[in-house]
Amino acid sequence: MQRIVLTNARLLDGDKPPRDKATIVIKGDRVERVITGPWSDGNSTDEVYDLVGRTVMPGMVIGHYHATYTGYSAATVLPVGMEAPPAVQTIRAANHLKLALHAGFTGVVSAGAPYAIDAACKDAIDQGLIEGPRMVAGSRDVSTTGHSQDGFAWHWGPGTTSQTNIVDGADAFRRAVREEIKRGAEMIKIFATAGHGTFGPSPGLELSEEELGAAIDAAHQRGARVRAHIAHRGAILTAVRLGLDVVDHGDGLDQECIDRMLEKGTFLVPSMFYPFRVSQVASGPQIDAMKKDMYEMYKILPVANRAGLAMTLGDDHGAQPLDHGNYADELEFYVKEVGIPALDVIRWATKFGGELMNRGHELGTITEGKLADLLVVDGDPIKDIALLRSQDNLLAIMKGGKFVRLRLSQSQAQNANMRSFASA
Repeated sequence: MQRIVLTNARLLDGDKPPRDKATIVIKGDRVERVITGPWSDGNSTDEVYDLVGRTVMPGMVIGHYHATYTGYSAATVLPVGMEAPPAVQTIRAANHLKLALHAGFTGVVSAGAPYAIDAACKDAIDQGLIEGPRMVAGSRDVSTTGHSQDGFAWHWGPGTTSQTNIVDGADAFRRAVREEIKRGAEMIKIFATAGHGTFGPSPGLELSEEELGAAIDAAHQRGARVRAHIAHRGAILTAVRLGLDVVDHGDGLDQECIDRMLEKGTFLVPSMFYPFRVSQVASGPQIDAMKKDMYEMYKILPVANRAGLAMTLGDDHGAQPLDHGNYADELEFYVKEVGIPALDVIRWATKFGGELMNRGHELGTITEGKLADLLVVDGDPIKDIALLRSQDNLLAIMKGGKFVRLRLSQSQAQNANMRSFASA
């Protein structure tokens, strides 16, 4: 089997500081070897690229992703476009997933989608019908009657829609979770509190402990996980105690929350880029409240990071003013606005991202035996994290040992039989 060899690389393996003069050998869909120093174990069939010191890093993961989102409507508190037919939304999702892959994100973890579109897109990607990253498929939003995302006028009838699964009572939550898993969801999305961009105050849980516990138990029983929109300290502590897998947003986080999440292995996806951008273009009481929470998160996130809390990238891209495709803007935000070291933010996007996908054993770091999902970056993102914002700097994107993009010149290929790859 022909191997692909990347030599003379600056290796940013997803966990440790970069090291120079590394060689990464890919055979089939996996990393066969990672060595430091000159490469002298090649053969005539190897496809060898001298990277001249360019950075090789793992493919990144978006930990909070809405493939169908395309703007918000203040009238309904729901994403614009949800009124479109399922086929239109599916085509839109396929386009967005391709954008994610070509922005250097080889994995996404859904935070919710209607019509079981995530599960359909995941199957289509796995079958080679569409181009996209690896996926963890999400569910409809599951929560109670009148919760902060239940924005439909009462006279429209029951709240359950293509986007929301409105239920009340522990048994109803168990049934709703099982229904979402039947539709292909691997990650159940629950709206547990208001806040962080939703209407209304954040008084605590919008569902009972019994309801939330039943949902978590039902999901875990069938091999799925649960994430919840939470912007309240007490709700974080309750949800973590009940076994929640992922806290989305986490406004109200404090040291006790961090300690409990570390004990339980709970992930945090802070998604702070959205309130940051919204506060630049809008104003009003809701925005003011969100900004206040945001500035408190500015203080606590570096503390959580130093404590080793597993955090990942991901935000409500598609919800204005966050456009789809500009996903890597979030890395620069955390480095320059929040003060997280670049190496740590890259760890969020790679190592912790692979773990959030529940595939840390084969994704997230460039390690022998793991899947060859990786990027070749023109420059050093540790020194300038903004490099990752431009696709021009992504000279190669590889998923499972196959190039999605290859923009290295032929003078950098040491094999006369180099294959030809289409540029994105």
